[in-house]
Formats: sequence, structure tokens, C-alpha cells
Amino acid sequence: MKLAVLSTILALLAAPALADPVKVTVEGGTVLGVEIGKVDAWRNIPYAAAPVGPLRWAPPSRAPAWRGERDGTKAGVSCPQPMRPDGAPNMAGANGPASEDCLQLNVFAPKGAKKAPVMVWIHGGSHRYGAGWIFDGSNFARDGVVLVAINYRLGPLGSFAHPALTSAAKPGEAVGNYGLMDQIAALEWVKRNIKAFGGDPRNVTVFGESAGGGSTLALLATPRAKGLYQKAVVQSGGGWSAPVILAAKEAEGVQAAEILGLSSPTADQLRAVPADDLIAKVEGSSGPFVDGRLMKETPAQAFASGRANDVPLIIGSNSGEDSLMGEFGQDPAKLGAALPAGVRAIYAEEAAQGDTVLARAVFTDRAMGAPARWIAARASGGKPAWLYYFSYVGSRFRPMVTRAFHAAEIQYVFEYWGRRTPLSLIKPDDQAMATLMHGCWTAFAKTGKPSCDWPAYDPRSDQLMEFGAPSGVRADFRKSRLDAQEAYVLPTLSLSK
Repeated sequence: MKLAVLSTILALLAAPALADPVKVTVEGGTVLGVEIGKVDAWRNIPYAAAPVGPLRWAPPSRAPAWRGERDGTKAGVSCPQPMRPDGAPNMAGANGPASEDCLQLNVFAPKGAKKAPVMVWIHGGSHRYGAGWIFDGSNFARDGVVLVAINYRLGPLGSFAHPALTSAAKPGEAVGNYGLMDQIAALEWVKRNIKAFGGDPRNVTVFGESAGGGSTLALLATPRAKGLYQKAVVQSGGGWSAPVILAAKEAEGVQAAEILGLSSPTADQLRAVPADDLIAKVEGSSGPFVDGRLMKETPAQAFASGRANDVPLIIGSNSGEDSLMGEFGQDPAKLGAALPAGVRAIYAEEAAQGDTVLARAVFTDRAMGAPARWIAARASGGKPAWLYYFSYVGSRFRPMVTRAFHAAEIQYVFEYWGRRTPLSLIKPDDQAMATLMHGCWTAFAKTGKPSCDWPAYDPRSDQLMEFGAPSGVRADFRKSRLDAQEAYVLPTLSLSK
């Protein structure tokens, strides 16, 4: 017998037998999953009906039941969004097929779980990009948590209003905030079905980053979402935005229809526009807005008034949030040159390094750092809140990178290195940071309190946890700068309704 053939036979004999499919029955039917060590995973489970035809720009409906056993071993599709023509992942890491029939979720559960804590992940991507299938929740499941990652409608399919759609809606029916409605529908699905995966529907943590963090804040400000989760984590979610009301979104929708060649269209004519045309041609604002029916106030208004849903909260930001400036088309040098003398005095250290450094520091504090501290202070009057600052720079980026760019913390929270990071580039200090952050988030999901000697936020002591090199508790962190941002920005936000 030839050596190559013998080697092949021996390898086949030594290989472990393929595990039987893992089955779970939910309200729509039976789903086949896959066993990954001590973790079971199910992918591409519909939590709502396909939002197509008359269901486009309508509140999500329950997913129809299916016959037989649904294959949940493979990733589903992404919701429609700008994709790279070469097929490579876009700015949020999504690629592959996209379809309006995208309201699905993935579940990762510890094998044999019973009443395990649940974490529901809302991906980021400016409410225009991204997908839940990108994120692997195996490490959360390994550590005793049921992880659910969801898709939701994006761009003009997720946040859109037009007078014709408002007129066609049922009396009192929510309009415009379709992505937020999807997130609520996913949480409702979790409440009805997560027991089948060994999860506890009374111990759910909703968490997200960037647009996912902003969505989490919107859920905290939306009464209908109350009771669907018991804890929340906001990673670089901002929180300071002036109200955008339904009339303004309808005006955007009228302009969008004209760009699409539709003058005074009916709801049916709008729903007949190809999704590719909407994604390519319709811009305007994205994400949750004050529609007056589902979302009646901004997160800033809800926290200022004490009306936000009162749950334990982790909230924080990164040291290099200015990596977003290019996405917003902002020129740091021009912005820095235009800053007044008062700002330069407060940011004297940064100003001494030039207008670009100054503008980047101001942007980081104004967009993320100051809102996170302000929300933590407002939240601290009820259930406890914990404030963090992530400054750790992965070893593979040093010394060229000196600050933690937007979204850099995700891989440490999930304790995995993604599809494009070879393990050979990961050093012991990287793994140590991942172990630390992942452990804090997991403990919070289990007990409502993070581990790692991290005190709850109190505006009087003004302490936060810095995840950096080294990590530790800091008091009065960037106090003069963040105080100045509050004084400048808060009066512009219409906090009183």
C-alpha cells in the first residue's frame, strides 16, 4: 500500500466522529444546530417575518412556522447595506449575501445549560452596516452565558418616514423606527423562547457597541422595552443628540422619494422601490429618532428627567474615538484651528501639540467620553452604574498606534481575535486584557455587578475603571475637559420636553 494512501486511512481512523446535530424546538419549529466543544450553536433563526412587500416599513410580525427541521448550522444573510464590490468585508465587517429577509439571530449556549444568564448583542455600524452573524459568542457560552446576536434593519430600511407611510399606518401604530422595532421584537422573541436553549428569560443583559450602544440607550429610553432586559451595557454609544422628530424624518423621506423619481408616491409605490436603489441613493439620518409613538424622547431627555428604564448599567468609551472623524467627513486640522481660546485653555496640553491633536481630543470627549460620564451620573441615582475608559492598544498595533480606536474593545469583551487576526500576532498582554474585560462583562451578566475591583460610579467621587496599560481605578479622570463639554453641549440638547 502506498504511503500516502496509508496516511490518509490512519488520519480518518484517528479523526473524531462527527457529532449528531443539536436540536432545539422554538415557536416556529425545530432548528438543527452544531456542537462546538462544550458549546451548542444555532444560527440563522428567524425572530420575525421577512419585512418585504407590505411588511417593508411596517412593525415586525412574528415569523411563520416552518415544516421539518430548519438548518441552523450555517450563517445567515446580512441586512441590505453598502457592500464592497470585491466581496471583502465592508467597514463593519459584513460581506456575503444580503437580503431584506434578514431578521434572524444566532444563539450560543453552554451544553446542558439551565437558567443561564442571557446576553443579547446589538452590532454597530452607524445603523447602516454590520450583521449579527459576524460575532462568535462561543466564549460567553463557554463561561456559562447564553449569547444571542441579532440582525436588524439598517439604513433607509431601518429608519425612514414619509407622509404616505404615516397615513397608511394603523391608528397609533409606530412608524419610522423599524430597526428599533426589530430590536424590541428580538428581545420579545428571547423572552418567549430562550428557555429552550437553557437561558433564563428573567436575567437578560442587552449590550452593544457604537450604533449598538446607541440602540441600547434608545431601548433604555423606550417604555415598551421595559421588562425585556434586566441589565444593559453601552460601549461607545454616545448619548448626546438633539431630538429628531417625525416631521423632520418625513421631510427627509419626501426628498428621498424625489431622488428616486417619485413625486407624491403612495405607500405601495414606496415599498416597490428595489432595496438596492434605496441603499445606493437614500442618505439622510439613520438610527432611532423621536417618532412620538414608540420613542417619545431622546435618551438624553429620558436620563435627564429620570424616566429612563432603571437597570444596572455599564457604560464607557475608548481613548481613540477620533478614529470616527473621517467617517463623519471632519478635517481635524480645520476644526482645531476654529476652536476658541477658552477651549484651548482647558485643553492646553493637547493644544500645545497642534490643532489636529486638539481637535481629536475634543471630538473624543464630546462624542463619547463626556456623554458616558454624564449618563453614568444620571443613572447612579437608581440602580448602580459603572463607568469605564478603554485605552489599551493591542501589541500588533504598537508603536504606530497610541490610542484605542473606535470598536477596539470588542475583541477583548468577546475574548476572541476575529477572522482577520492571526493568533501568532496575539501576545500574553493582549490575552490578559481579553481575560479581564470578558470576565467583567460575564460577571455582570450573571450577578448584576462586574468583577475586577471596579467601584460603581458616584459623581461625588468620580471614579472610573481604565482598561489600559496598566488597568486600574482612576478618580476625576479628565475632569476639567469633560466638565467643559457638559457646559458647552448640554444647553443645545433640548433636555426639557
